Amino acid sequence: MFRGIGRTARTIGASRVAVGAGVIGVAALGTSVGWLLCSGGTPPSARALPSVAAPVRQAMQPEAEAVAAGRTAAATAAPGPTGSTVPASTAPASTVPGSTVLATMAQTAPRYARPGLLADGTVPGSWYGRPSVLPVIATRPGWVQVRLAQRPDGSTAWLLARDGTLGSTPYRIVVNTATTQLALYDNGRLVFSAPAGVGTPDDPTPTGEFFVAFDEQPPQPNPGYGPFIMVTSAHSGAISDWEGSGDAVIGIHGPLGEDSEIGTTGGRISHGCIRLHDQALERLTEVPPGTPIDVVG
Repeated sequence: MFRGIGRTARTIGASRVAVGAGVIGVAALGTSVGWLLCSGGTPPSARALPSVAAPVRQAMQPEAEAVAAGRTAAATAAPGPTGSTVPASTAPASTVPGSTVLATMAQTAPRYARPGLLADGTVPGSWYGRPSVLPVIATRPGWVQVRLAQRPDGSTAWLLARDGTLGSTPYRIVVNTATTQLALYDNGRLVFSAPAGVGTPDDPTPTGEFFVAFDEQPPQPNPGYGPFIMVTSAHSGAISDWEGSGDAVIGIHGPLGEDSEIGTTGGRISHGCIRLHDQALERLTEVPPGTPIDVVG
């Protein structure tokens, strides 16, 4: 089943309110969801590029860098494979933005190329049964521009501000594929960083500006996905159709039994998903849908 784990977002001018959705059985969606299985091993044979469809059975996510407003924040220790602590690396000295405005869609809405100019298609009210919670990247009076979860990566759209409920998230995730580290920021302050398993050279983790789409409960019996799977808006650029699912969505999840491959420094071991030690994944529990994910490398 998809998992709604009570993540929260901050409502503008108010305290936190829940934005998570209820629970829906994965069986009802079947293989229409395009899951990118990041278990290592032999890559799939189907490799045509971008097809727009389907869910995500493994989740994944990127790492951001730096500190906010010129302040340097000390990284806390990231849990290791057996519960021991692994020294967290210090993120590069660059500025990470603070809070991000989010638009939670109540229903599918018209899509605009710019304020007042209709475009083809719509802004979906949900994605694989979960409400669309979209980061706002620009505003005009009565309008907001948002990122979309659908292919191609980097898709954006304008919509009427009244078509979404505005809130915000203080968090940002940064994944650095060059240093194989994931970092979490809260209002621009580095909270922690941890070693991460990222994509191999043949199946790299895509770089760019993405966001958390929703959380999913791991399949049972749980073969190493960890406490939950964080599904992102990123899609593999090397794989378009994972095992006939119709898509290949990047997620953040547990080590899939390869803690030693992640170790204390991370590694290039997946088909594009981001793998974390379970204890590090737990540190992302409070991160709500819509939270930006920057993948750099």
